Amino acid sequence: MEQSEKSIFLGEAKISKLMLKFSIPCVLSLLVSALYNIVDQIFVGNSELSVLGNAATGVVFPIFIIAQAFAWCIGDGCAAYLNICQGRRDAQNAHKAIGTGIVATFAVSVVLMAVFFPLKTKLLTLFGASENSIGYAVEYFNWILAFFPIYMLSNMMNAVIRADGSPAVSMISMLAGAITNIALDPVFIFGCKWGMTGAAVATVIGQAVSFAVSLVYFFRTKTFKLTFKSLVPNIKEFKNALKLGASSFITQMTIVVISLVCNIMLAKYGAISKYGEDIPIAIIGIESKVFTVVINIVVGIVLGCQPIISYNMGAKKYHRVKKLYRNILLCTVVIGVVSTLLFELIPHSIVAMFGAPDPNEVNPEYYWEFGEKTFRIFLSLVTFTCTIKMTSIFFQAVGKPIHAAVASLIRDIVCFIPLIVVLPIFFGIEGILCAAPIADLLALIVAAVLTITFMRTLKNVETGSDSESNETVSDEEQEQVA
Repeated sequence: MEQSEKSIFLGEAKISKLMLKFSIPCVLSLLVSALYNIVDQIFVGNSELSVLGNAATGVVFPIFIIAQAFAWCIGDGCAAYLNICQGRRDAQNAHKAIGTGIVATFAVSVVLMAVFFPLKTKLLTLFGASENSIGYAVEYFNWILAFFPIYMLSNMMNAVIRADGSPAVSMISMLAGAITNIALDPVFIFGCKWGMTGAAVATVIGQAVSFAVSLVYFFRTKTFKLTFKSLVPNIKEFKNALKLGASSFITQMTIVVISLVCNIMLAKYGAISKYGEDIPIAIIGIESKVFTVVINIVVGIVLGCQPIISYNMGAKKYHRVKKLYRNILLCTVVIGVVSTLLFELIPHSIVAMFGAPDPNEVNPEYYWEFGEKTFRIFLSLVTFTCTIKMTSIFFQAVGKPIHAAVASLIRDIVCFIPLIVVLPIFFGIEGILCAAPIADLLALIVAAVLTITFMRTLKNVETGSDSESNETVSDEEQEQVA
């Protein structure tokens, strides 16, 4: 009961205040996480490594996403399960799922290391590394892979820390790592002249700092307490949590599939276009990092609200769940519109942050031309992309993993993949860029239908409850009573 009393404010406090308290630290935390890769790419792009260095970090990026997919699946699932248990006043089972999640995350990280290391050259080539960039990519990847356990545990634990009512600690964890990374990048890349190795070492040291902060917190949690018994695998409770995190895994893995197919198609059609093979791969790597910043703001808002959503869903306070969705949707649309304006009006300036191309490696004119096309076409409906992603995470938070998976898969697998394969046949490399906005439009329609249906279900449940109790109370009155 004591654990539930500590979290009961999630169902009573004013929603706007809760959103500010939980979302701002989460947004900052995820933005900092995005900086890990962006800072590397900016420093690499402005060094002697130039476009080939950017291409190398770009092909390693999907490997980060694979690791994140497993870590977020377990972490987000355990976080949602923790908050639902809090809403149900169940203080007995959440720690078992979290302890099992920690063990599972470590085990998966070791397995990934064992699988990826002997296949690294083939894997990186598959993700788009050319003969010119493969050496840089392997050099960078070796260090990243060696620190997979720390990276994955840090991501998993941060999700649980947010759900435990400490979003500020999660933010501090990521911020400490990012500051370390940013400080060490110029020292190692330019001062020590370590090139790709310098960028990688700065990144993994930053990850280690983030992990250390998260680990310290787990010895003084608020709403659950881990013991050695918690680390003994409990499959029953872990399965309940894993179901809630499944959409996070699917979402992240679809990013990997998209990156794989996209890079293959860019290499194929880039080679027969005036842009060549390396320019499209380098530019799409930059686009991925910039897009990650935008989507992480949206994800930060909805993930920050996840403890509030899950708690109120578990407590059957559906009027608060609906109000949370409306508020989050409004924030998402504002962020999407602002981002779209930037991508349409100043794409050249955005690409320029990542360095200028070496004329001895690629044609500068074609480099800037393809960069502007990518941001103006590929990201033209980024507002829709953000809304789809936000809706998927919302469904995850309310315990609807199938809805969450459908919202994500429709956009990425059902629409985008076929379009990115078919359109270039008729429109060349520009067809690849057009695939994204078309997929966004189609997927948004599906996400809207799922959301409307779900909200009507909540309304029916509320109406039934009101009839049984012969009481009719407005949303505002219920919040005041709470």
